[in-house]
Amino acid sequence: MKITDIEIIPIALPLAKRYDNHHGKTRMYDIDQHVVVKITTDNGIVGYGDYEDRPTISQAEIEPLIDRNPFDFINNNFNMAIGMALYDVMGKYLEVPAYKLMGQKLRDAAPVCAWTRPCAPEIFANEIQRAVDQGYRIFKMHSDAKWDVIEQTKAAADVAPDGFKLHWDFNHNRTMATVLPIVANLERNYPVVAFIEDPLPWTDIDGWRTLRCKTQLPIVMHNAQLGGLQEVIHGVADVYMTGGGIGKTLETGHAYGKANIQVIIQQSGNALMKAFSLHQAAVLPTATAHLITLDDQYEDDITTSTIDVTDGFSRVPEVPGIGLDIDEEKLKQAAERAHLSSINIIGVIHLPSGQKIYTQGDPKVETVTGFEEGAIQGIHYERWEDDGSDDFNKMSDRVKAEGTVVEK
Repeated sequence: MKITDIEIIPIALPLAKRYDNHHGKTRMYDIDQHVVVKITTDNGIVGYGDYEDRPTISQAEIEPLIDRNPFDFINNNFNMAIGMALYDVMGKYLEVPAYKLMGQKLRDAAPVCAWTRPCAPEIFANEIQRAVDQGYRIFKMHSDAKWDVIEQTKAAADVAPDGFKLHWDFNHNRTMATVLPIVANLERNYPVVAFIEDPLPWTDIDGWRTLRCKTQLPIVMHNAQLGGLQEVIHGVADVYMTGGGIGKTLETGHAYGKANIQVIIQQSGNALMKAFSLHQAAVLPTATAHLITLDDQYEDDITTSTIDVTDGFSRVPEVPGIGLDIDEEKLKQAAERAHLSSINIIGVIHLPSGQKIYTQGDPKVETVTGFEEGAIQGIHYERWEDDGSDDFNKMSDRVKAEGTVVEK
């Protein structure tokens, strides 16, 4: 069996209807952009892959694969759309699920996680409720200096059912002096918080160890800078995140398993990505936390079916390849669909004193105020979408001229 053709298909997936408003369009506009790879072999087998995180692939990346056997690329670290499509082909050829090409199957299902981009507390509460309604029991959210993480957590706790878990990503950008009181507050007052990801810069090894000793909340490290094993030796985290290159994910996942340390798989895509991540979770010894993909962000997909969420978990596909069929008509529509365009906005930071700061586009609050993320309690933010009004145009001219405008 040899690869005869590799087709690169940029697509735009329709965002979920809940984003069809001001709050959604201004913060989610670029997440519709994916790349699909379609691999055809000389015996007529066709495999598919999808990736959102790096939606461009060059000809130089695919040319060396032509006329090669797909099995030459087990444990590859290509763009995931390519890598997934190769596993789809190999599984279909052998008539086995993709996980059988990765290792010994250890579980039939894995916990899965809902997600959204940073938003105001009231919007976050709505997101938590829709995740509950869709069957999720874990939700990952990035904190953001434009909103108060305590207010966001309270809003989530007010609607989350017992046992629901919140995974906070703290963006690896704070000092211990700022992050420690926040973590202590969350741990003391909000049982819904179950994971704290990247609370400190990745290079602050001593800080990670110190924080881990001061909290019972599991500390999650993403993108271990020393490769992962050194971080394990130094005892900096309770959970490690992996994802991206297929070979790397399997290699590091098995290594963390040897150390009996829990693994979270995070990789961005559609239903194909969720299916593929489930295959990986099926064979990794400690991939028992949750999977984070983006399949819950879209109103429709390019597959003929999607993967159900049942009380927080999804089952590993058992059919050959990745386990989902492509709807060619939907793929064609996705390839023809225009990407969402960015929206001209003015950022409005509401300070606890009542003062407002106006910026051109979304601001970096830490630069505008000088405070670390999380240090301003009660901060709030809104996006003022271009409405063609005189007020918008006047303020737009001011922020372009002054950089930032502070109104008392």
